[in-house]
Amino acid sequence: MHVFYKGQPAEVWKISRTNEQRAWVKEAFEKNYLTWLDNRLRIVMAGLYPPMIKSLEDQKPTIFHEQGDFFDVTLIGYPGDYLDATNHRIVSKRKFLKQYQVQEGYF
Repeated sequence: MHVFYKGQPAEVWKISRTNEQRAWVKEAFEKNYLTWLDNRLRIVMAGLYPPMIKSLEDQKPTIFHEQGDFFDVTLIGYPGDYLDATNHRIVSKRKFLKQYQVQEGYF
């Protein structure tokens, strides 16, 4: 997946029960950081940190990543929204298309 937010690479997954899941998404489901609640996705952002997300491994540790655990922020996403694990955001399709750059061939 080649997606950029503010000129920086971002690990992004389009929330869906049926689309392809990258390794970090599968691992997040296995560890219950991502859980379906009817037609909503509960996201425990505290679980989305390196080494689960390879693109974050080179980042300098911060208070959020140092212990591999931080404030248990739980968010809700809906099918069609985008989970940006790099920037710990959930964005609608409209905002995604406006704020993110997608490298050719992704969609």
